[in-house]
Amino acid sequence: MADHIYQPTLSQLRAFVAIAEYRHFGTAAARLNVSQPTLSQALVALENGLGLQLIERSTRRVLVTAAGMRLLPKAMATLEAADRFVASAAGDGLGGTLRMGIIPTVAPYVLPSLLPELRKRLPELHPQVIEDQTARLLDGLRTGVLDVALLALPTQAPGLVELPLYDEEFVLVTPPGHELAGRTDIGPAVLDTLPLLLLDEGHCLRDQALDLCRSVDARPGGVGDTRAASLSTVVQCVAGGLGVTLIPSMAVAAETARAELDTAHFAAPAPGRTIGLVYRASTARAEDYEYLAAIVRANRPH
Repeated sequence: MADHIYQPTLSQLRAFVAIAEYRHFGTAAARLNVSQPTLSQALVALENGLGLQLIERSTRRVLVTAAGMRLLPKAMATLEAADRFVASAAGDGLGGTLRMGIIPTVAPYVLPSLLPELRKRLPELHPQVIEDQTARLLDGLRTGVLDVALLALPTQAPGLVELPLYDEEFVLVTPPGHELAGRTDIGPAVLDTLPLLLLDEGHCLRDQALDLCRSVDARPGGVGDTRAASLSTVVQCVAGGLGVTLIPSMAVAAETARAELDTAHFAAPAPGRTIGLVYRASTARAEDYEYLAAIVRANRPH
């Protein structure tokens, strides 16, 4: 039975929302930067205070109960309102903790210049970087686990604002001496039958590369034969003669410096992608995030 005097804390609501999002206590605890026992205790206190089971847990899986699904949007709205309250109290400028998601094909190339600039320009800001795939970052934005995210656009996700930051072309990376090496006039059709190495399922760069192939009815060979979680691994496989790959132009200098490789560039208009800053439309910090976007734009590596 619910305790009608009971008032949930924000920590308890964040624990519930995070567990409902990730369906895993360990992952939810890591995302909130708390221990797993602390997270479990917060959830138990919330459930006891409400007199309801919100999360069904077993040794194999975590499920959100019917009551949990009914109350989850209200918990998220409460956290959003609390965030707006704190943002209003903080006044002008970015300060405090900023939970920033970023996809793996952007993080290694943007963060080395961005983080020092943030320390210089916004000394009161304390970024928390969460590197993950697009789908999970979007879930984090929707549930309030993240404040902003650097993603490939468009996300086509409702309730979010997308600020374009910059465009970057795709570059074909080949083993040394490849017949396409050094060319600057290739078209996407050259991908037909090439042994194309891609990132594993869930990475947006993989989807973008496959969309490019489909746009010209190209059927590259070897897709799926090699499975890699990072661009660095894919590029090393290219250096080992396993095939070719597409990488964003921002990554070329860093990735090709680690092995003997060649590149080929597409003729204009070259295929590519747009990177942007994404945040909830309901936030009270839109002006601050636009300022953050301007800093990212000004400090992108070339």
